Amino acid sequence: MSEYSDAFLYNDEVTENLKKRYFEILQILGEDPQREGLLKTPERVAKAMQFFTKGYQTNPQAIIKSAMFKEDYKQMVIVKDIEIYSLCEHHLVPFIGKAHVAYIPNGYITGLSKIARVVEAYARRLQVQERLTTQIKDCIQDTLQPLGVAVVIEAHHLCMSMRGVQKQNSITTTSDFTGAFEKRQETREEFMHLIGINLH
Repeated sequence: MSEYSDAFLYNDEVTENLKKRYFEILQILGEDPQREGLLKTPERVAKAMQFFTKGYQTNPQAIIKSAMFKEDYKQMVIVKDIEIYSLCEHHLVPFIGKAHVAYIPNGYITGLSKIARVVEAYARRLQVQERLTTQIKDCIQDTLQPLGVAVVIEAHHLCMSMRGVQKQNSITTTSDFTGAFEKRQETREEFMHLIGINLH
């Protein structure tokens, strides 16, 4: 399988190991994993967890390098509203939202879909939103060496709405910047205006 392929292959050994443990978890929770509705649940969850964390099998820098092109363009490139589905590493509960990513080329551009694939590669891991934001920024900065990178993520955390404080409508926003976005307020404000966000 390619390092940046859409295809996903389940590992039979991992599936079997996870299946056994989820069978035990169901028992510990007081359920009967052998009743009709749960017969295939351990295997389904084992495969689901591999898919949810498939980003560990992906090299985000290889994604960008697979479509790098020389181009004399030095204006902002923005890919916004990239859907994010990730698992909070503290409770293994999803957080769902969107990422807005921009960079200012410095001799090289990359395919627009590659930005979304980088976001996906890091999101499909056990994460915290703060680290996810920085990892996306660092990958693009280190690989493309642009004049600046900007990343903003807005997400709804189910660990806050389903348990704990149980606040259903809260949204967490994180941001990180390099280069021109970090040093020049007007560049940062233009980005925020274009993605429709006000950070205070």
